[in-house]
Amino acid sequence: MKKKVSVNKHFREKNKDAYLRELSKLEIEKAKIAKLIVRYRIKENLSQNQLAKRTGVTQQQISKIENGEFSSIITIEKVLLALGYYLDIKPVRLPQKIASKLQLA
Repeated sequence: MKKKVSVNKHFREKNKDAYLRELSKLEIEKAKIAKLIVRYRIKENLSQNQLAKRTGVTQQQISKIENGEFSSIITIEKVLLALGYYLDIKPVRLPQKIASKLQLA
């Protein structure tokens, strides 16, 4: 019989792994961007298609961004600029223990 583990305990354990912690931070930031775009669409009473036309991207690209699929920084930047935002992208050195996990050290 499997031992039951609370969700919070499970995430605390996973958060001890530096690599998984960084991935989690990335997902949180992606969710913030997606929420920002969805909130804007709702506030302005726009469909994905209408927002796509305003921003110069496709409806499919808006849908992907809203679902957390970030395959193109340029597309995200176009959408955010149209909403009055921009991306602040900067390289940040990984801690050694994460880099070694990725075999980048």
